[in-house]
Amino acid sequence: MTEPEPVAEPAVEPDMVDVAAADAGPSDGADPSSDADLGEEAPLAPGELTEAQLEALLFVAEKPLTRREIATVAGVERAVVDERLGDLEVSLAGRGIKLVISGERVELATAPEAGRLVARAVGADAVRLSPAALETLAIVAYRQPTTRAVIERVRGVDSDYTVRALLHRRLSVELGRSDAPGRPIFYGTGFEFLERFGLVSTDELPPLDLDIATRLVDGDAAAAGAVTLAAAAVVALAKTTANPTTDTTGISPATEDGA
Repeated sequence: MTEPEPVAEPAVEPDMVDVAAADAGPSDGADPSSDADLGEEAPLAPGELTEAQLEALLFVAEKPLTRREIATVAGVERAVVDERLGDLEVSLAGRGIKLVISGERVELATAPEAGRLVARAVGADAVRLSPAALETLAIVAYRQPTTRAVIERVRGVDSDYTVRALLHRRLSVELGRSDAPGRPIFYGTGFEFLERFGLVSTDELPPLDLDIATRLVDGDAAAAGAVTLAAAAVVALAKTTANPTTDTTGISPATEDGA
C-alpha cells in the first residue's frame, strides 16, 4: 500500500510577509515611544514668539500673565517677550484694544475711548469715589508702595475704612509687607486702577509740580493741600480719557474718613 504524497505548503510572497508584519504592530520588547505620534501638534520652534502669537495668548488668557509665564509658554528668553510687548503696544495704538502693564504682569483691555459704548453694552456701573477715597487713592498711586501709617500721616486723619474700601473695589492691592516693626502692609495700585483710569502703566500718571511731589514723598502732615492737588491730577486724567466707569465729581479736601 503506497503512502500518500505530502502536500507542499503554498509559497508566501515577500510582500505578504511585509504587510503582515506591519499590521502586527511592534513586537514584544520594542519601544513604542520610538514611533512618532501623528496626533500630536508640532511644538513651537525654539525662540519663536511672533507679535500675533503674543496677542492671541493675551486674548485667551483668563487672568493677567507675567512676563515669565509668557517666556515659559513660548520657550523664549525674557528679552524676546519684552521686545514683542513693545511691538504689540505700538501696533495697538489707536485701536479698540490696548496693552495694560502692571509691573511684571500684562493683559489686554478695552481702550478708554470705547469705554462708554462698552459700559453700555455690559451694563457696567460707574465707580463713584468720595473725596476721601480719591485722596487716598492718589497717595497710593504716587507713593506706592506705601503703608496705611504713611497715608494717614499725609492726610492727617484715620484712613482705615477708606483703605479697606479701595481694596474691596480692587483699585488698590496689597504688595507685600514692610520690614519695619510690626511688618505693616504695603499698598499699591493694580490692573483695576489702570483700567478705570485708562492707563497703560503708572508711568502715564500726570506729572505733579515738584514742590507737591516733594511734600508727598516726604509724607509731611502739612501736605493736605498737596494731596488734594494730586487727587485733582488723577481726576483730570480720568476726564481726559473719557472713562465713564469712574465718577470723580465733587472733589474737595477730606475732613474725615469715608469712601
